[in-house]
Amino acid sequence: MRHRIAAVLAVIAVLCLSAAALAGSGRGKGQTIYVPLYSHVYQGLRDRPFDLSATLSVRNTDAEHPITLVFVDYYDTAGKPVRRYLDKAESVPPLATREFLVSEKDTAGGSGAKFLVRWTSDRPVPPPVVEAVMIGTANSQGISFLSTGRVISEE
Repeated sequence: MRHRIAAVLAVIAVLCLSAAALAGSGRGKGQTIYVPLYSHVYQGLRDRPFDLSATLSVRNTDAEHPITLVFVDYYDTAGKPVRRYLDKAESVPPLATREFLVSEKDTAGGSGAKFLVRWTSDRPVPPPVVEAVMIGTANSQGISFLSTGRVISEE
């Protein structure tokens, strides 16, 4: 019985060490993040779009150091650029949030819109939380949902 308990504990220890190795330090000096966004979704028949407003949120998770947003670019369903949200790099202070809005009336992105967000830091920091919140209301119907960013490259 002791041997089984020791074997189970050894397996648990190996799994924990493997998970820690895969997770890494959780810190970095920059990333490009892909964030799915929907300027509308279809309801009922496909020809009835339900328009949505969206807020892209970039949250600096480091309590001591700023991060720099290099670009925040918005693309449409076909992958074509719609607009740049920054004219120049912008600092996000420790624990601060920067938001970028897409109006409900702005349907240029389409149902397959997306943001690409590039951030950097002069030292290793925890990565920011980058999410988009979509919301829409019409008559007595409402919809809201969240889309989480995915890292597509790291510095």
